[in-house]
Parts: sequence; C-alpha cells; structure tokens
Amino acid sequence: MDNVKLCLQGVELDRRTAALLTGAACGAGALVVAVLLKVQTHREAQEKIRRARGRRADSLQRAEQAVRRYKKSHPGVDSAFILAKSLSELTNDLQDGSLSPEDVFYSYMEKTLDVNKDVNCCTGILLESFEDLKTVASKKEGLLYGVPVSIKENYAYKNHDSSCGVVVNLERPDQKDSVIVEVLKRQGAIPFVKTNLPQALLNYDCGNPIYGQTLHPNNLRKTPGGSSGGEGALVRGGGSVLGFGSDVGGSIRIPASFCGICGLKPTAGRLSSKGLKPIFRGQKSVLSSPGPMARDVDAVALAMQALLCDHMFALDPTVPPIPFDMQMYQSSEPLRIGYLEDDGYTQPSPSMARGVREVKALLEQAGHTLVPYTPLKITYAVTELLVKGLLADGANRLVQKLEGGPLDPCLREQVMPYYLPNWLKKTLSFLLKPVFPRGAAVLRSLCGVGSVENLWKQHADVEDYIGETIAEWRRLNIDVLLCPVIGPAFNFFYCGKLSSALSYTALYNLLTFPAGVVPVSTVTAGDEEELGRYEGHHQDHWDKLLKQAVGGSEGLPVAVQCVALPWQDELCLRFMKEVERLVQQSRK
Repeated sequence: MDNVKLCLQGVELDRRTAALLTGAACGAGALVVAVLLKVQTHREAQEKIRRARGRRADSLQRAEQAVRRYKKSHPGVDSAFILAKSLSELTNDLQDGSLSPEDVFYSYMEKTLDVNKDVNCCTGILLESFEDLKTVASKKEGLLYGVPVSIKENYAYKNHDSSCGVVVNLERPDQKDSVIVEVLKRQGAIPFVKTNLPQALLNYDCGNPIYGQTLHPNNLRKTPGGSSGGEGALVRGGGSVLGFGSDVGGSIRIPASFCGICGLKPTAGRLSSKGLKPIFRGQKSVLSSPGPMARDVDAVALAMQALLCDHMFALDPTVPPIPFDMQMYQSSEPLRIGYLEDDGYTQPSPSMARGVREVKALLEQAGHTLVPYTPLKITYAVTELLVKGLLADGANRLVQKLEGGPLDPCLREQVMPYYLPNWLKKTLSFLLKPVFPRGAAVLRSLCGVGSVENLWKQHADVEDYIGETIAEWRRLNIDVLLCPVIGPAFNFFYCGKLSSALSYTALYNLLTFPAGVVPVSTVTAGDEEELGRYEGHHQDHWDKLLKQAVGGSEGLPVAVQCVALPWQDELCLRFMKEVERLVQQSRK
C-alpha cells in the first residue's frame, strides 16, 4: 500500500510540474507573441511613415516641375513684384485684371517650394490646385478670386490625409473637403498646400515623426511655434499670403507671435469647424476655433469677410448666420481698453512685457482710455478648468492616439506624466507640493475628472467662470483687452516642458473670447540683458525653463494680444488694426 501511495504522490507531483511547465511555456509564448506583435506594429508604422513621406516628396517634385515649365513659357513674370504685394493689393490687381491668377499662383508655388527647403513647413502640395487654377481663371468670382491659400494639415481636403501628426491617422484620406475649404473655393481662392503641425496637435512646437521638425524662417535654431507652426513659418517666409490654422490653446496666436505675423482666433463657433480634425472629439470645456493668419490685419479681416457668407451658413447651419460687420471694423471711435502686463501665473519675458507697455503708451497718446485689468482666479482657471477640461479623461484618449508610432522629441516630456497611473500622479503631486506647487497642482489635474457627475460640475464651473469674467468686464466698462502673448520664439524642445506659459493664450479658448496677435517690435539687446535677471514669480522649475526657452532671441519678433467679448470678432480686429496702425506710425 505504501508503494502505491508513493506512486500516486509521484504522479501528482508530475502533474503539478507539468502544469507549472505548461504555464511557464504559455507565459513565455505570450511574451514572445507580444514582442513579435510590437515589432510588427513598429514595422507597419515605419512603412506608413515611409509611404507618407514618399507622397509628400512626389507632390513637391511634381509641383517643382510644373513651376519650371510655367516659368520657361512665361519668362516675363516678375515674381518678386507679386510676392511683395499685400493681400488687399493682390486682390485688387486680380479683380481688375492687371495680374493674372496664373502668374500669382506659380509665383507663390515657387516661393513655397523654396521656403519649404529651408524650414520644412509643408506636408504636401495639393496637386488638384493646378486644375482648380484653370476653373478659377475662367470664372473670375469671389472676394478671394485668384488668391493661393495654405491650410493646416488637419483641414479636410478630399483624398488627402488629415493625420494630425499621428501614425494611426495615416492612409485614411478624407472623403470630402472641410466647410472652410469649400467656402474658400467658392470665394475664388485656391488652396494649394497643406502645412506641418506637432504630433497630436496639443503642443505648441511643430514637429512630428511623419514629416519632421519645422524651423523658424528667421532663425533655424528656433521653433516657429504651434500647433499651426507650418502656417506661421510659411506666411512669415513669404510662401503664403493667407493661411488658415486652428487654435485650442494658442495654436494660431503662438506661431503668429513667434513668427511676427497676424493671426486671429475667432469666437468659438463663429466659423465652421466641420471637417476640421481634432486629435480626439467630444471635449467641450476648452473649445477650438479655425482662423486666418497673414502678414497684416486687413488680410485677416478680408479672410473673415470672405468666410462669413451665405454659402458657409448653408453648408453648416450650426454656425450663426452673422455676416462680417464692416462698419464695426472701420470704426474710429475711442476705445476703453483693459490692459495687463502680467497675469500673475507666468511672468512674461522682458520683451513681451515691454511690447505691452509701449503699445499702451501709443494707445493713450491716440486718445484711448487704458484701465488696469487682472484676470480672475488665474491659478484656479489653469489647473481646475483648463487642464481638467482639455484632459478630462486623464489624457487616456490622447495616449491611445499616440500608440503604434514613435514619439516625437518635441512631445516626449509633455506626455510622459500622462502614462502614469492616477495613484502615482496623486502621490507625486503630494510630494512635489512643498517645492513645486504649480507643477504639483497640474499633475493632480492630469488625473482627470473621474466621473460623469464631476464632468458636469466641471462644465458648470467653466460657465460660471465665463459669467464672472464678463461681469468683471462690465464692471470696468472695458471694450477690449490688451495683454501679453507667449514669446519670443522658443529654442527647440522647450514647448513640451512649459505648459505654464499657455496661461496667456488658452484662457481665451476657455472663455470663448475672440483673440488676435499683432507684431509690434523686435527683441533688443536690452531685453536680452534684462532676461539675464529674470527670476519669475515662483522661482520654480518652470520659471527657470522659460528663461532658457527664450534666450538668444535678439532681432526676433515681439507681439501683443488683443481680446474682445464673444461674437465681437470685428471689434477685436478693429483693435488689432489700431495697434498695427499706431505701431507703424511710430516707426515713421
């Protein structure tokens, strides 16, 4: 019997051993499968990137060949003369026939190809534009008749990708044009090129693993800003007389500031966003707006006038049918202007603070009334409303969009905390609070809202904050607001480290206020010297980074930001125009 028992025990041991061995084999097999799948996914991503780059290279090459053919058959075209014209002058010459759409189109196409070689701002030439040119030339219709325009990569254009710089969106071409592209074509414009943006959009640099890093046209060691950075670089470089970007936290205004051009973020909902691809849908606390970018304010205003037409209102009935108010834009009544040099959350760089002071003085000399203004509860607005609103799901959807492809260097430091579990974010936030309170608060906000009930509360808090801010404007009886914008242009890889600087721009997305940027000066040697003494309000990690980010900027553009109440886009533009006029007058 004892022998039998021993035999049975041995059998049981063998079974357990076999089970353990089987389990280990399965585990090892699963690990091997996981590794193989990862390798396969990486290869597929690299192949997609290779094909996307191939499509871009082919479009650039074919466009270059077309330009060479046209120049050979039209040797008398004075491209420099054409490119020097403002949009207003260009449209007048096209309308009266003193310039042909063909000469203008090929002049800008040639310049775009040259600019792209220097700064890598284009994701592809829209080869359909060569056929569109023939159609436009035969019709002679629209406020933008014959004007070549550039569009940010996330604008839907039939049969082209709107990748937002992420691999998972490649090879999913749009089935139809976005509403803005349709309206531009109806107004006689010719969209001819798509421009670069940062990976996943929610960053204010301009690099992605598909199309690479875009450089600043005036300083190749600087970023042009983002996320509409390709537009900023192309307009500044002279390759586009009118471009279109999008803005969810400063994405039109920051590249406008960095590059020294004009840009408008309209009231959310004033222009159609139909066919404008976000990195993820459904986020309603901090709203995005498409908008124009150009060399001067009149060009931005003309773009708004062209878009705010019956055709857009018919294509997208969710847009209120409010045509452009030319009387408001051309008004010369004195304004009561709120102003701030510093929002109390992020101390602006010396050059940007100086820009506000100098413009304030010019406005007072011109007879306007300037009133000190302080944004309400700015720390609360940044952490509880902006960060929690943009990333209410704890950034899960954004992280999903980044899967299956490499992570761009400009985004890496920004998104690393997104991958941490919430318990670790909260623990690190607690540990950081004594030494880095701003960072600790943002890290905790990255946990998201946690429930539907909390999301509803967050939406209500945003509504309350908008109401309180409008009440403060009414109390001060101000028409518009003058304030700093982020700048000057950052050195590479600082945008992803410095979310704090967005307090100056993202606040007006939260509030849904129209806001625009106007270049007013350039960085001086005195600004650089003062930057050496910059400490910031908090003397924390972000303040030190800001000092490093803007260093070495002498000669680069300095801008200010102009803001108005919701649906008063024309008043915002009128204020921008007044700033532009006074600055130009003072230079003379």
